[in-house]
Amino acid sequence: MALVDLVIALALLEFFAFAAAVGWARGRYGVAAPATSGHAMFERYYRVQMNTLELLIMWVPATWIFARYLSPAVAAVLGAVYLIGRAVYFFAYVKDPGTRSVGYALSAGPTVLLVLGALFGAARAMWHHG
Repeated sequence: MALVDLVIALALLEFFAFAAAVGWARGRYGVAAPATSGHAMFERYYRVQMNTLELLIMWVPATWIFARYLSPAVAAVLGAVYLIGRAVYFFAYVKDPGTRSVGYALSAGPTVLLVLGALFGAARAMWHHG
């Protein structure tokens, strides 16, 4: 489970880096808080952060549950793919939002697998342990 916890901690650090990038973009593009729009480049950074949060809220608990009931090693590998996918998504989206598909697939795909695996693993455990 330590490897799973490490991958989750890295994902949280990655999210923190995305949040810092949004703060940097606020200054660079003159978008004062609390505004979330006003310059197209700022909005790209902001959307990366928000989209990452939208996935992260599913990904973290699904990773833990998957690891608990099915396989910590597989959960960690799927988590590593998620981390790479989010990084690819970040750079692609900031450069050109139309090129974000690969990064999105590399992060949303593992998230879906982890959620489905978590559901299966928990249901199987409930069935067997009543």
